[in-house]
Amino acid sequence: MTVTVELDAQYRQLREECGLLDRSGRGGIAVVGPDGAEYLQGQLTNDVESLAVGDGQYAALLDRKGHMQTDMRVLRPATEEILLDFEPSARAAALRHLTMYSIGRDVQIVDSTEERAIVSLIGPRAAEIAATPPLPEFANEMASVAGIPVLAVGTPQGIDLFLPSGERDRLIAALTDAGAVEVSPEAVEIVRVEAGVPRFGAEMDTATMPAEAGIVEDAVSFTKGCYIGQETVARLHYKGKPNRHLRGLRLSGAAEPGAALRLGEKEVGTLGGAVVSPALGPIGLAIVRREAEPGTEIAVGEDGVTAEVVALPFG
Repeated sequence: MTVTVELDAQYRQLREECGLLDRSGRGGIAVVGPDGAEYLQGQLTNDVESLAVGDGQYAALLDRKGHMQTDMRVLRPATEEILLDFEPSARAAALRHLTMYSIGRDVQIVDSTEERAIVSLIGPRAAEIAATPPLPEFANEMASVAGIPVLAVGTPQGIDLFLPSGERDRLIAALTDAGAVEVSPEAVEIVRVEAGVPRFGAEMDTATMPAEAGIVEDAVSFTKGCYIGQETVARLHYKGKPNRHLRGLRLSGAAEPGAALRLGEKEVGTLGGAVVSPALGPIGLAIVRREAEPGTEIAVGEDGVTAEVVALPFG
């Protein structure tokens, strides 16, 4: 019960005030040099060359068959510097891919994971506590927070602060003094699942195509030039229908991520994120086969839990 009460309090902090989460374990690559944007244009799904300094976007890195190696934020803080930010599990594959294909170009691929920290402020008071202007999602600009130089990046629920890892503890202390409250990854996961946002390593993996995860509108440009995996993405978009779709699940009880999802005797997917939301009750996300349409009831795991499949976002 203590854990539940603590999570409820953290959830209220995220929804009503400002929660702080140290996300410094995320993977990071800096692409530096005059050929950086042109190089990434042929590697990622979105239109990197369209980014002005201070802009950013959502994108994915695919293999040649159109399967995801990772999704990522693409940020352009300077003319010859582009920052890529992604889930920790994708770090090795992204670094290997981008290093291998960069040969012969005037560009450096730098693993910046250990040198930089990320502190997320989530909630309606995020910009106020950081003493920075509110920023649209992906917009980024240099700022000073408590005398510490940071790259401030807009997010849907607040602001992320990128900074040298050696300054992380000092920044966190300053932000908590200003009114931010540290929260757990579990509390932030509730907010993510409520929003219906897929995460690589939870709902998405290396067998997922962008259309199946419902990220094409945000992550894919159909007007730019060629990139790795483009043919499959374009064919599915213009001529086909994905066999799987990202869906919400209204669960009859708490369930563990990774549980098999069954419609009758047929397995139709695997449970991704699963939380007990103070606002919506037990809910989850999963990429399921298209026969598991919204309104369908499916079995979750082996413990008698069921789920109603719903279209996203949760109502």
